Order: sequence, then structure tokens, then C-alpha cells
Amino acid sequence: MNGSSQQPALEKRQNLLRLHSFGNDRSDRFGRQPPTASRRTYWQAARLWIAGPIALALAGNDRPPSDLLAKPASPFTLAAQKQAAASLPVDDGKDADFASRGFLATRDDPVIRSANGAMVWDLSAFDFMKGDAPASVNPGLWRQTSLLRRHGLFAVAPGIWQVRGFDVSNMTIVQGETGWILVDPLNTRETAAAALALVNSRLGRRPVKAVIYSHSHSDHFGGVRGVVDEADVLAGKVSIYAPVGFMEESTSENLVVAPVTGRRGIYQFGIGLAPGPQGQMGSGLSTSVAAGEITLIAPTNLIARTGDKVVIDGVPVEFQIVSGSEAPAEVNLLFPAKGVFLSAEMSTCSLHNILTPRGAKVRDAKIWAGYLDEALRLYGDRTQTLISSHCWPRFGQDNVMTMLANQRDNYRFLHDQTVRLMNEGQTAGEIAEQLAQPPTLADHAYDRGYYGTYKHNAKAVYQFYLGWYDAVPANLDPWPPAERARRMVEALGGERRVLKLARQAMARGDYRWSSDLLNQLLFAGSRDPWTREALADSYEQQGYQAASGTWRNQFLSAARELRQGRARTTLKQNRDMTAAVPSRMLMDVVATRFDPQRFAGRPSSVNLVMPDRGETVGVELTENIMLARDGALSAATVTVTAPRDLIMAMAFKREPLPSLERAGLVISGHRHTLEAWLNAIVPPSGDFDIVMP
Repeated sequence: MNGSSQQPALEKRQNLLRLHSFGNDRSDRFGRQPPTASRRTYWQAARLWIAGPIALALAGNDRPPSDLLAKPASPFTLAAQKQAAASLPVDDGKDADFASRGFLATRDDPVIRSANGAMVWDLSAFDFMKGDAPASVNPGLWRQTSLLRRHGLFAVAPGIWQVRGFDVSNMTIVQGETGWILVDPLNTRETAAAALALVNSRLGRRPVKAVIYSHSHSDHFGGVRGVVDEADVLAGKVSIYAPVGFMEESTSENLVVAPVTGRRGIYQFGIGLAPGPQGQMGSGLSTSVAAGEITLIAPTNLIARTGDKVVIDGVPVEFQIVSGSEAPAEVNLLFPAKGVFLSAEMSTCSLHNILTPRGAKVRDAKIWAGYLDEALRLYGDRTQTLISSHCWPRFGQDNVMTMLANQRDNYRFLHDQTVRLMNEGQTAGEIAEQLAQPPTLADHAYDRGYYGTYKHNAKAVYQFYLGWYDAVPANLDPWPPAERARRMVEALGGERRVLKLARQAMARGDYRWSSDLLNQLLFAGSRDPWTREALADSYEQQGYQAASGTWRNQFLSAARELRQGRARTTLKQNRDMTAAVPSRMLMDVVATRFDPQRFAGRPSSVNLVMPDRGETVGVELTENIMLARDGALSAATVTVTAPRDLIMAMAFKREPLPSLERAGLVISGHRHTLEAWLNAIVPPSGDFDIVMP
């Protein structure tokens, strides 16, 4: 590139970076900077899969990439980072040792690709991490991610290995008498296949004899088709184990609310943020989320009770049911002959979430602490190595028992002290502001909030017991955000006054208040682009300061969308999930998309007959709701007979009836009732604003 072509790009970057300062000699009476150079570029579309069987295709926006607009750490952020560094526990070297111990090998090619050549995972994405934390990264999070970025095949005990760093989760490999037993086959087909290929290349090729799903989150089952063939499962050559309730809870999370949790998950995991000192720094439990295909094969064996014992391919396994802790359906495993306890996500290298920011069913912190205590009592003296489905192991019985006890105390303290303050009349926000982690717990890095946080979790405990309402009548029926914001801005003296107050808050480093004020301005309908720019700057500094990887991702994702605009999203249903889930459950999902105002019909019923699956589902339609039942309804208004793929294409994808009839779908009875029902099914897009009104 010659000098003449380099100069405009350099000037453009310099102009964009100048946006960080407020009120210099070139600003107008609002303290706004003059317009910058033209902001036109193309962001290559990428298909991303996150936290459920929903593909989010992020289409290009006519905006510059976020790194051109990222601002440096402010003096207030520099001071906050210095204070955070001083509060870190003394590093005894154990975590670095445990994260590296047993390393055998990793891939020669750091890039894992899909069948069509698209990049799914880059093992080298965090190779930039060298030396001390930069000013734009909380030093605790920098330390955490420096350990999480280590990748490859690790031996953890005789006959047990883990592949770590190949996805958002870990895959555990156990040698049986005739083949491999795999626990949690990662999040995507591609990364799981790459992990198994590494295992076979280093340890010798063996068939997979069993797969164990520890719980109902997709990063613990989504790669199953990368490691086994469903034909072998159906033939009984491969067994798949899961806790009771796995399919129901997996359906709830990965289908019923997937559109909204998928969109919010972009914020939680920083999807679209480039890894870097001013970008994504992992989640606190992993480095990132793979952009591959999430798959599912239904379990063949269900685990129901703590203490259940099974011999899998010659290997004794004892189970602990921990449903209601990190997931509604979850199980831990003890390999007694190996002295290895696999605590799925009940115990990891960070404080976890009682309520995950992307959204989920709120968890029971008291039960969580109880399961940790139960594990300590039942398995502590039989465990030499503690592994989990995220993070690195703990080696040595004393280290195992100390960690289980400390994490038990962490969740129990959160629960008991939140409830104590609730019973004194304090609200969720008041409790979150004052509840501090005891120093004896904060001295352990694995108790700190690199994923979940005390503030977030205290509010979740409050919600678990009391819900969203704080009993203040003014909060019982407030105006919705946009209408409240208009009234608030007017009460504060108008847009100019609010912008001035926000600038003053920014100038003294009060980013929480400046974000609040600027958010009110934005939701009040401010058309001034500088409102968005200033709010993005305010969010960005909070992201830099955050010790939690998920908090950082949310602040920086919001800043990116304010600067670049919302990435357009489209949803594509993953066929594996719909294929594995019972048909009546799928119709319950369709019921959440039924709009009775669009139906406007008389009470009626539809029978869906699927001869290929031997299933019939009756759908009752009232004036207001849709109810699905196993089996046929008598005197149905209309009956549809077809292979299930066609039935689901009709109900989920809303494919035209004529084309489905040509493919073999048969309609008998009142066709207009069927058409009215289908017209009332509104597929969600999952494409909505978060930081914009």
C-alpha cells in the first residue's frame, strides 16, 4: 500500500479516537464534538450458534468495526484497575499448576472449521495475552482468562482425560474396557469431532461406547453428532445417559424461550466482539462460544437418584443428582475406582450465576449450597481429583475438600444474608449494593465473581423468593421505559440539561450515573447521535472495569451496538432439537407462538397424525389458548396426516400448505380451521433492540 492510500485511513482512525474527549475548544454549546469522517465499511456476515439450537446469522451493517471506535481506559478506570489489582488474593501458583498439569498435546492447526470451510473456533484467538493486564482489562479477569485459554488434551487421572479450550465447555474422556466414555461432548459438532480426533491420535483409536450429558444446557450435549452416529445409538451400540427431566428442561430452554435468550446471549458471551484488550476477554468460565452446529440425540438411559450406580463399559460410575442448582436437570459423577469426582457446573473456577444474564429459570442458592455439602460428605474422602465441565481441575484430597467447602459457604452466605436483609425490609437493589463477600471467601480465586457476581446473585436470590416487585406501590405500575424516560427528561429540565448532567458525571468518573442519564435521554427519543456516542463511552469504561467476563461482554456489546447499530438477525431452527423432542412438547412450544387475536375463530380442534413416528397429537383451540395433548381428540374439526418432518415444517416454519400437500401431507375435515390456526402462529424473529427503545 502506498503512502497516499495510508494517510486517509490514519486520519480517519485519529478522528474517530478523538471522540473520547468532551468539551474541547471545537465542541459546541452542548459539549459535542464535530462530525467525524465518513463511517462506511462492510462487516462480513457470520453465522453464529449460541446457548441453544438457534442459528443467529449476523448480517452486515454499514458501520465501521468496533476496534476503530474503541476508546482508551479513562483515568478513573486506571484508578479502578489499580485498586482491583491490590485486592486480588495472593497467587500461590496452584491454579497455574493445575491448569497445565497433565498436558499431552493440542492441534497443530489452531483453526477448527466446518464442512464448508467456515471458521468455527480459533485456538490462537487469545495468544495476544502476554504480561500484565492492560488498563482496559480488569486484572482479575486477565488472570482468569490467561488460565482458561490453555487448550489441548490433558491427563487428569489414570484412564481419564479432558479436552479443554476447544469450546465453551470441557469434554471428559474415560477409558472403558472396549471403548471411550465421553462426558459432555462440547457445544458443537465440529469442535467435538476435533476433540475426539485429538484423543484418538494421541491415545489410540477406540470406539465411543457411551456419552453422558451432565445437564440440559446445549454446551454439554450439542457436539454429540461429532462423536457418535445416531444409527449406533438406535442399534444399542452406544448408550446415552442424562438426568431425569433432561428433555423437558432442554426443550424449555432451547426451544420455548430460545429467541429471547439467544438475542440476550449475544450480550452475555460477547458474540461479535473481537478478542482483545478492548474487546472480548472470555466469559470467566471459558474463552468464547464456538460458531458451529449444535446437535442432539435423545438419551437412552435416565439417572433418577443420588447414589445410583451403573457400570458403563466396565467402569463403575456413581451419580449425584443436583437438579435445581446450575441447571434444572443436572447430575454429577464419581468414578470411585479412579478417585475422580466430576462436578458438572455445581463447582467451577468462579462464582456462578444464580440467574444468568441471558435469562433462565432462577436457581436455588440454598439447594446449590446443600448439594455442595452433600458432595463433600459423600465423596470428599473418596476424591483425589475434582474436575468439572468448565475450567481446570483441583488435585489432592485436601484441595478438593477445601474448594467444595468454600464454594458451599459462598452460595450459602449469599443466600442467608440476602434473605436476612430481605426480612429487614431491604429491596433487591439495596441488598446488592451493600452485600460484600467475606474476605475469607474472597481470598480464593474460585470464589470470586469472574462469571457470576455478588450483585447479580443477591438480586437473583431476592427474585427467587419475592419476584420483581419490591412492595413500593410506585413500582407496582410504573410507566414503561420509553414513556417514563420522556417524563424523567422533562422533569430534569429537558435534553440539554440532562446531557449536561451526564457530561458532569462522566467528568468525575461516575459511569453508573452517566449511563442512567444517557439511557433516559435515548429512551425519551433523543435524536442527537452524541447521546449514543456518550452512552457507548460510559458503557465501555464500565466494561473495562468489570471483573466478570459476562458483565464486560454486556457493557461492550451495548457500546458496539450503540456505535454500529444493531446487527440484523435471522433465526433458523435446528432440526436435531425438533427431531429429538417428543411431538407434544413441540406443540407446547408452538402454543407460545399462538396469537388468539389473529385466530378469531370458534373453539375447534386439530389432530396431527404422524405414522412414521407412531404419534398422534391432539390440539384443542379455544378463543384464547392452544392446548396440546398426547393422542387423538374425538370429533376433531380437522385432521392432518403426514410424516412428522412435514407436520413440523407446517407448524414451525409455516411452509405453504400446497407445497406440503405435494410432498405427502393430507388434510381431512375443515381446511379453513387449519388455515386459521396456522395464520395465528407467529414465528419469533429473535431480532429486537436492547439498548435502543
